Amino acid sequence: MLTPLEIVTFTDPPAPEGADPVVGHRRGGPIEIVDYDPTWPDLAVEFITRVRDALGARALNLEHVGSTSVPGLSAKPIIDIDLTVADPSREEAWLPPLERAGFGLAIREPWWYEHRVVVANGPAANVHVFPPGCPEVYRHRIFRDWLRANPDDRDRYIDIKTRSAEAATAQGETVMQYNDRKAAVIRQIYRRAFEAAGLLDT
Repeated sequence: MLTPLEIVTFTDPPAPEGADPVVGHRRGGPIEIVDYDPTWPDLAVEFITRVRDALGARALNLEHVGSTSVPGLSAKPIIDIDLTVADPSREEAWLPPLERAGFGLAIREPWWYEHRVVVANGPAANVHVFPPGCPEVYRHRIFRDWLRANPDDRDRYIDIKTRSAEAATAQGETVMQYNDRKAAVIRQIYRRAFEAAGLLDT
C-alpha cells in the first residue's frame, strides 16, 4: 500500500548510461505558453474517450492532469492525461491499440516508475502511462486540485511558467530545461498542498 512518505518523496533517477528516454515523435520549436482555453476540458474528455475505446478494461484509470486541467491557468496547449495500466513494461498489451487510435510512443523511462508517454498531434496530447499505485499519479492529482482551489498559487505558477518559457526559448533550451527553471516554485506549491492534505507535518 502506498504510504504518505512515498507520495511526498520526489525521485528523479538519471537515465542509465547510454539510455535515451526519447524514442520518437519529438516536438520541436519554441516553448509556447498561451492563455487558458475553456475548450481544454472537452478536448481532454475526447482524448480520454479515445484511449478508453482503444484499451477497454486495460485502462485502469484515466485522469486529466497538468496545467490544462486547471481553469484559468496559462499553459502549453497540450492536453496531459495520466493512464494507469497493469504493467507499462508489457507494451504489447496496451501500445498497439493506442497506435491504431492515432497515438505514438514518444518516451520510455523504465527506470522511473516504468513511465511511458504516447502522444497525439492536432490537437496535441501527452498520455503518461504509469502502473497501479504509482506515487506520481497521486502527486499530479494533488497538484491539480490544489491549484484549482488556491488562486494565489495558481497565479504564482502562471508567473514562473511564463518567465521560464521566455527564458528557455531565448536560450534555445529544451522542455526539460524549461521544467528545471520552474522546479523550485513547483516544489514550494507541492509542500503547501502536502501539508494541507496531512501528508507532511506543518
